[in-house]
Amino acid sequence: MTRILIPVTNHATLGDTNQVNGTYAPELTHVLKVLHDAGLDYDIVSIEGGNAPLYGTETPDDSVNTDVLAIPSVQEKLKDTVKISEVDASKYNAVFYPGGFGLLSDLANDTATAEISRDIYEKGGVISAVCHGPGALLPITLSNGEKLITEKRVTGFTREEEVDFGTINDIPFLLEESLARNALRYEKTAPWTENVIIDGRLITGQNPQSAHLVGEALVKSLGA
Repeated sequence: MTRILIPVTNHATLGDTNQVNGTYAPELTHVLKVLHDAGLDYDIVSIEGGNAPLYGTETPDDSVNTDVLAIPSVQEKLKDTVKISEVDASKYNAVFYPGGFGLLSDLANDTATAEISRDIYEKGGVISAVCHGPGALLPITLSNGEKLITEKRVTGFTREEEVDFGTINDIPFLLEESLARNALRYEKTAPWTENVIIDGRLITGQNPQSAHLVGEALVKSLGA
């Protein structure tokens, strides 16, 4: 059975501030909706395990977000995420990293999660990420010593979007710059417009508006 690994952050604030943060719920739920519709299974994991901090859960104009968060199995998975040290990479066909600023403070630097993602990728799996999620691609190093994104086109949350969102001065690092320095090419479109880059078995989306398309691209890549 096709199974997707979904690593989420344990970091509950925006950088070192006291601003509530974590995983941005709509970027997770819109992809989960696609996975549910395709009948695909998944596990939600984190570095420390346990409850996953979310923000963006109250979205009156986003029925997908509201409906998915109300699913009992989703609630259970988010309240009790699997500890990454307990994950067996051989059970998964793909990885999906949802965004949220919290990820920049843990998954973007975590080698244990990166190694599991590498193992899944090198056995033919797919890696996908949206918004700040591509930050978790930065520590993924392949067995040949090269970074995963060294020869890949990628996208992710832009500097302009950070400015618009009012977070430019509080983020741990500027994702756009880090991706541009490490990837073959960083590609972006106008702020807050859908943008998904597919380069082989790597799928990245620029912003929350791109989450649904990332989910569709992931499902298609898995032949589901």
